[in-house]
Amino acid sequence: MTQVFVPCDTVALAMGADRIADAIRAKAERLGRPVQIVRNGTRGMVWLEPLVEVETASGRTGYGPVTPDDVDSLFDAGFLDGGDHALAIGRPERHPWQVRQTRLTFAHCGIIDPLSLDDYRAHGGYAGLARAAEIGAQASVDEIKLSGLRGRGGAGFPTGIKWNTVRLAQASQKYVVCNADEGDSGTFADRMLMEGDPFCLIEGMTIAGLTVGATKGFIYCRSEYPHAFRTLQRAIAVAEQAGLLGDDVAGSGQRFVLEARLGAGAYICGEETSLLESLEGRRGTVRAKPPLPALSGLFGKPTVVNNVLSLAAIPSILALGGKTHAQHGGNRSLGTLAVQLAGNVRHGGLLEVAFGTSLREIVEELGGGTASGRPLRAVQVGGPLGAYFPAHMLEIPMDYEAFTAAGGLLGHGGVVVFDDSVDLAAQARFAFEFCAHESCGKCTPCRIGAVRGMEVVDRITAGVERARNLALLGDLCTLMTDTSLCAMGGLTPVPVRSALTHFPEDFDKEPHAWA
Repeated sequence: MTQVFVPCDTVALAMGADRIADAIRAKAERLGRPVQIVRNGTRGMVWLEPLVEVETASGRTGYGPVTPDDVDSLFDAGFLDGGDHALAIGRPERHPWQVRQTRLTFAHCGIIDPLSLDDYRAHGGYAGLARAAEIGAQASVDEIKLSGLRGRGGAGFPTGIKWNTVRLAQASQKYVVCNADEGDSGTFADRMLMEGDPFCLIEGMTIAGLTVGATKGFIYCRSEYPHAFRTLQRAIAVAEQAGLLGDDVAGSGQRFVLEARLGAGAYICGEETSLLESLEGRRGTVRAKPPLPALSGLFGKPTVVNNVLSLAAIPSILALGGKTHAQHGGNRSLGTLAVQLAGNVRHGGLLEVAFGTSLREIVEELGGGTASGRPLRAVQVGGPLGAYFPAHMLEIPMDYEAFTAAGGLLGHGGVVVFDDSVDLAAQARFAFEFCAHESCGKCTPCRIGAVRGMEVVDRITAGVERARNLALLGDLCTLMTDTSLCAMGGLTPVPVRSALTHFPEDFDKEPHAWA
């Protein structure tokens, strides 16, 4: 029986993947060609979705982007045998987009059935948990330290140090919390992994639990990801049935149970202490630090709080060894980075590349430049609170230190592209507007400063005492950076300052429409 892979990723579903699967099944039945439809995740080539693949004697052949209306012509071309067609892309893993990647965390995405435990294991799944159980907690922490893994949510804190702090803490109860509240504009890596390879995340969290002595884990998923949430719930149930979660995890004698929780749409809950407040049943507001969550986190107990991609990197680190992971990247940015390419770009999607890959290679060579065909003017990296970089700065390498030195932040790896029609003064104003809308309201610099920031930008763009208001804007940015309780207010000045630095002409034009 021929296997046909039709993605069940949110993007593919939005583009008619379910109707395509039904059409292929119906057509095959009429022709007497039995097929097995496998609903896989996405390989990250979003512009080719839905990307339909067929298993042939020489490997999988891809066709995309497919619509339901293409199904008849695909059968006419003999696509079940890998026949040529206008939508054929050949072997997906040989596509230039894939060849230039280093897939460790996303090695299974787009290849396996996300809810098939057998499929996951056949591709090396749960080898990391087996090794962690074999070498013990201290050796597992040592491997993670050796790998150089740093928090992929944006903070970049060394994961091994965080885990060791929780491991050494004395407490009757410990927790592992996964921050899956992926709210940054232009980011979707967490969603893709949860929908395309949920067992990878579950395995990573299980390793974390066994390593630090936690018996309970929570995945806090953003409310805008209903399909990912349902996939997680089903995968957790499968893992429980297989004895990979519960009172005796994989025969280790240790208990670890996992629960998925759905957020309520607050951007601020991507900040770890706000997330913990929400998990405890309260409104998501930022907690002052110290104490750190590693010592007093969920319900006041020692808690590992890691991003989806940090936890999903753990299985391959334990299975392959920390040294293998550290061979990629350089300096203090080791391993791979999930780059999410979006905005005005020809080839948008997810790329997993070694740290140190240049922004130009990602945007122009892999992304293909702007979708509009107009000249590229700016690239924002790191979400709505990231810096705007002009075209002449695209040689900057994608690593933590280089971005910090350039006045930006790597964040969650989101890259949003703008052509020469963008107004950077409007984008600067939007940063303040976004902060004002999403602030939890606990600290004055963020709550009030964002509103005052909009007002000051409005006066500048209206031509009202520009020099005086530019100086005031600089003072306001310094105050928000230095005195905000968390990164929400502290980083809002980053896009504003970068726009002022690299695109000052946009603040000195005819009055803007909103002014």
